[in-house]
Amino acid sequence: MEDWLLITLTISLPIILTLLFIHYNSKRKLPPGPPTLPIIGNLSWFFISLSDLLPTIRRLHIKYGPIITIPIGSRPFIFITQRDLAHKLFVNNGATFADRPPPSVPSCTIIASQYGPQWRLLRRNLTSEILHPSRVRSYGPARKWVLGVLAQDLMNQAHDARVVVPVESFRYSMFALLSLMCFGGKLEEKVIRDIEDVQRELLLYSGKLSVFTFMPRLTRLVFKKRWDRLVDIRRRQKGMFLPLMKAKKEQNVFSYADSLLKLRLDDRGLNDDEMVNLCSEFLNAGTDTTSTTLQWIMANVVKHRHVQAKILEEIKGVVGEEAEEAVEEDLQRMPYVKAVVMEGLRRHPPGHFVLPHAVMEEVCIDGYVIPKNASLNVMVADIGWDEKVWEEPMEFRPERFMRGGEAEGVDITGSREIKMMPFGVGRRICPGLGLALLHLEYFVANLVREFEWEAAEGEEIDLLSEKVEFTVAMKNPLKVKIVPRA
Repeated sequence: MEDWLLITLTISLPIILTLLFIHYNSKRKLPPGPPTLPIIGNLSWFFISLSDLLPTIRRLHIKYGPIITIPIGSRPFIFITQRDLAHKLFVNNGATFADRPPPSVPSCTIIASQYGPQWRLLRRNLTSEILHPSRVRSYGPARKWVLGVLAQDLMNQAHDARVVVPVESFRYSMFALLSLMCFGGKLEEKVIRDIEDVQRELLLYSGKLSVFTFMPRLTRLVFKKRWDRLVDIRRRQKGMFLPLMKAKKEQNVFSYADSLLKLRLDDRGLNDDEMVNLCSEFLNAGTDTTSTTLQWIMANVVKHRHVQAKILEEIKGVVGEEAEEAVEEDLQRMPYVKAVVMEGLRRHPPGHFVLPHAVMEEVCIDGYVIPKNASLNVMVADIGWDEKVWEEPMEFRPERFMRGGEAEGVDITGSREIKMMPFGVGRRICPGLGLALLHLEYFVANLVREFEWEAAEGEEIDLLSEKVEFTVAMKNPLKVKIVPRA
């Protein structure tokens, strides 16, 4: 008798839960989405790889429209592809959608902080102490130093192998620059390589941490090896960062670590774990995204020879042929370089999603209920490829951002309207937007000024194949031949 009762409950419970789920959501009219069994169907989404997630969500948008709902765990995940709707949600109703879902792994970072006093304090510290225009200008010598390191590394590759694969050089150079900004001094190559290794390991491993969002105490036991590896990465990171943060610097460079050491949070100083988390966030936010985008842009510069010729002509017209570098002030007079960078960000945004937003209170938008605590995301790349906005959107055409083009004067912050949003929009827009644009413009201009770039013999420039890591990178890395300009 007890066995039959157990069998009956086992069969009936999922059916009852499904009917209750359908009934509850039919009353609320959530955005449409695929039918999903509660618990079992929801949990399956935690195990979808990032590379499979993008095409899956795009197929659902084709079937259900510009706004869809996917129930994952205990909250609905809502994805949108329509730029007007994104503006309505993140700009016009910015405060409602400015929160973050609980992170899979607790950490003190700007990205993961709930919308409130702590987030404001941490973000204000970063923007006023490190990203303020006067502070960014003070890092000019550091940019010049890193440019020299990068140029020499590329030349060494060209001498040893003739074929240059620049992506690793780009990434190392960004770590050298951001490490100086973070810790306040020029670090030895081995130290920079060690920082790069542990940061890359953490970044690439982050895709496996989503399982800890659901019942964290249980999943840490079930996925013990996964959790133990994360703990080990954090331990090595802490052992590496703390001595650098607290070391007496020979160079008089104010760093992000300096700002954290004096910051007060809730009438106390930051503890070691909090400072390490914030430094880690600073490094990853400014290295992987920039080096990924730089590779995409330089691949297009190599593929489209006329683009390279126009960049060089503009540089010569602004700085002449004898200057050692194009500096920040010079870049303000290089509209075509800026157009090339903008087109690179539109055509190849480093992230095809924004980081998820959490809904702070239930709202009704376009007839659909967006419930409190729902997770909201935007298909960034799809907005930048919208045929209703962009002529031949899959073509790389920097001219569209020049005078008379359809993107002349485009607002990359999305405040007026959204046409592209590689840095997000609204209250959670990336605070490093200006720094990222400067670094991309600086390195694109100076790499073209320094070298003639062409495809390596027998190599095709593959601008269509992608691989999803933390960012969306070239699946087949750029391979080039470089020749120093006379």
